[in-house]
Amino acid sequence: MSGEAQPGAGHNSEVGGIAGDRLRSIIERVERLEEERKALAGDIKDIFSEAKSAGLDVKIIREIIRDRRKEPADIEEHETMKDLYRRSLGI
Repeated sequence: MSGEAQPGAGHNSEVGGIAGDRLRSIIERVERLEEERKALAGDIKDIFSEAKSAGLDVKIIREIIRDRRKEPADIEEHETMKDLYRRSLGI
C-alpha cells in the first residue's frame, strides 16, 4: 500500500476527470487578469480625475466614449428618438 499513489498527492492528480494542474492554471490566469483589470481601472480613474481637474465634464466624456463604441446609424437613431421625446415634453 505504501507504493500506491495517494489521491490528491500529486499536482497533476485527476479528481472526477478534472486535472488539478489544468484547473490551477486556469484559476491563476483568471486571478492575474483580475489584478490587471483592477490596475487598469485605477489608471482610468486617474485619467478621469485629471480630466475633471482640467475643467472637463467627466459625465460627457463617458457618454462620448460609450458612443464611439456604437455604429453611427445607432447613434443617429438614438439621438433622433431622444430629440422626439424632448419635443413631446416641451424641453
